[in-house]
Amino acid sequence: MSELSIGDVAKATGLGIHALRFFEREQLFLRPIPRTAGGRRVYDTADVEWLLLCKRLRDSGMPIATVREFAGLVRSGPGNEAQRLALLAEHQQSVEAKIAELGASLRIIRDKVGTYREHMAEGTAAGLWSPTRPA
Repeated sequence: MSELSIGDVAKATGLGIHALRFFEREQLFLRPIPRTAGGRRVYDTADVEWLLLCKRLRDSGMPIATVREFAGLVRSGPGNEAQRLALLAEHQQSVEAKIAELGASLRIIRDKVGTYREHMAEGTAAGLWSPTRPA
């Protein structure tokens, strides 16, 4: 088990030092982070792996409260796997719904890009979505 400083963990995860301290205050780690005699936090590679998962969950829109709940379930050990699964499955559905919405938006944007390219190539783009209507 390698000992990592808060700076090492910040580099490895892309999270800032303040974010790492916030994660600790919010009890998002799976264990209490030990400290040296001088008070410096000492992380290990398992902490980094957990943080990368938490970061991915956050990046996908999972609220901090839900990440905290998931961390608490994992921290409490075996026996609550069904609860963990339910939490992750609900989040999966949420992410899939967002992806579907983004896909619909992307289709509309692609259509508009095609329309503008077509009109620009034909020299008929003037007045497209003009704020004033022709008389």
